[in-house]
Amino acid sequence: MSRPPPHPDLAFRLEATESEARATTFETAHGPVRTPAFMPVATRASLKGLTLAQVGVISPEVLLANTYHLHLRPGEALIETLGGLHAFTGWDGPILTDSGGYQVFSLDTLARVTEDGVKFKSHLDGEPLFLGPREAMAVQASLGADLVMAFDHCLALPAERDALADAVDRTTRWARICDHARTRSDQALFGIVQGGTDEALRARSARDLAVLDLPGYAVGGLAVGESDADLWRTLAFTAPLLPADRPRYLMGVGLPPQILEGIAHGIDLFDCVLPTRMGRRGHLFTQAGVVRIASKLFERSEEPLDEACACEVCTTHSRAYLRHLFAVGEHSAVTLGTLHNVHFVVTLVRRAREALLEGRFDAFRRGFTERYEAGERAWQERIDADPHGREGSRRARAERDARRRERDPGG
Repeated sequence: MSRPPPHPDLAFRLEATESEARATTFETAHGPVRTPAFMPVATRASLKGLTLAQVGVISPEVLLANTYHLHLRPGEALIETLGGLHAFTGWDGPILTDSGGYQVFSLDTLARVTEDGVKFKSHLDGEPLFLGPREAMAVQASLGADLVMAFDHCLALPAERDALADAVDRTTRWARICDHARTRSDQALFGIVQGGTDEALRARSARDLAVLDLPGYAVGGLAVGESDADLWRTLAFTAPLLPADRPRYLMGVGLPPQILEGIAHGIDLFDCVLPTRMGRRGHLFTQAGVVRIASKLFERSEEPLDEACACEVCTTHSRAYLRHLFAVGEHSAVTLGTLHNVHFVVTLVRRAREALLEGRFDAFRRGFTERYEAGERAWQERIDADPHGREGSRRARAERDARRRERDPGG
């Protein structure tokens, strides 16, 4: 077996710490990544609803694209022929591709796991497909991302301990195969720690993956059905087990207070589809919680969405105008909702980094979280006071729509 190429030198630098939280910088072939950072999800090599120019104004440190979806359409061979993801999209900043493992296990409940990988059916047309660690690395090599993820076995929670233990050991074996299957020296491979909420399994997963000496490590298998208390307890236990001199990535967590809590636990990188998905639905982030812009409350509101936000939406449009766009189904509503939410989260995490560098992160986190959660409590109290009224009915419809969208694989 030929030796894999050397890992790229990420030149990881720890710049500031406050308790467990930290500010870092590392290098990629397409520029530096300054953390903490939120990576918007451009599932199909596009941040849904936005142009590249709009994404450029937001200026995220990293964009995330999805191996599974790009493998299906348009195919990695075409993208490679056209110069890889950077040339294909026109984005010249760092890109991360996930391995496709989460989509394989979440989109096909009948997926059949073997030691070599997973047999499953395309969510598009039911065509039989196969994806394993070797295939995932080959696809990601063709896509040409800067940061690539090992193929892992992620289970929804709750799950039986024996099943979790099998998934942990399989994830380690697959990570070892991914490392040996690498063909590019400009792609940094991240291992993914699994184990559900079981601390002994998390410790085993982290220990066995650390032996591989990979450029970065992610915490996977959280925010997949467990309680908030279990999520934070598990993360508090797991994060210190990851190498301190490598980037740490918490997968799939994207609500503003959750991201700040993750930073407080020592996490550097975050991704989630919630900011884009909620933006399309008119659930818009503000310092005072989520504004459900379809509410009649905002029919005559001349206020900006968030006075502290410098995005195009907040500096140009009133809440009344935004409500109108969503009410009449204008396509621009989706764009504006997405633009605001992504800008809000990317900027929030950038401000958290600044607070870390200035030694005031804890005060920043507590102040933001208190304002945000107070706004969410006030909204809940309004619903509880009139559960069958306009807002209660609207909320029930929104919840039904959200359940229907759970299988929407896009960002």
